[in-house]
Amino acid sequence: VMKYLEVKKEGHICWVYLNRPEAMNALSTDVLKEIADFNFSLRDDLESRVVIYAGKGDHFSAGADLKEKPKKVSKLEAWRNNFGKPAIYSFFEVNQITIAAIDGYCLGGAACIATACDFRIASEDAILGYPEINLGINLNWFGLPLAVRLIGPARAKKMVIGGENENAETLLSWGFYDEVHPKKDLMNAAKQMADLYCSKPPMAAQMIKHSVNELVYSGDDAIMHMDYDQTLLTHETQDRREALLSFFEKRDPKFTGD
Repeated sequence: VMKYLEVKKEGHICWVYLNRPEAMNALSTDVLKEIADFNFSLRDDLESRVVIYAGKGDHFSAGADLKEKPKKVSKLEAWRNNFGKPAIYSFFEVNQITIAAIDGYCLGGAACIATACDFRIASEDAILGYPEINLGINLNWFGLPLAVRLIGPARAKKMVIGGENENAETLLSWGFYDEVHPKKDLMNAAKQMADLYCSKPPMAAQMIKHSVNELVYSGDDAIMHMDYDQTLLTHETQDRREALLSFFEKRDPKFTGD
């Protein structure tokens, strides 16, 4: 029984809802583990042809759970226990066509989930961004190459280094989103998109999906193996401490480069 995901089957469509609405569906360690476990379980699901990921409540997800208290562990254990990247990688192992249906906020790690899906459909009210830089850390979880592949290097730098949220209209024009709809129509539009891919022969569709992913992403991991190493390094900086302190004190941070 899953605690943080709600799953519904509807013919050949599998709906997966992040289910922590009281916390804006924040991605705690337990949520990330559950996502990875569920995605790997989909290999045994021969009926579902499309998987739609969405968020319960008003938001897709606020990203990593900043209120989760980090455990005091050795550097070795911290390096090994990166649950974010395996969760993102698990989307590449999903044979079914995947769609992220995005409403409200989709930030940081949640944006990584969206970019790891095959398609992204959003409401006109959706707000997406990578706030990691404002928290004193780099973007990890394989999120950087996913963003670069979608919108190109300059726009990816703008989003990831600038750390500003973007609206749905802008992201549609950049090719980040495939479709944008009024909030009330989002889930129906997601189902219509899913129906198209459900109508195709599943073996051919799934083989094409994996071939495209190998063509596009196969070399990226050779470079991005160190993105979490960078995160561990930035966690030790004064700027990281200042970023978190200013976040919870609701003030502008003062970064020094230390």
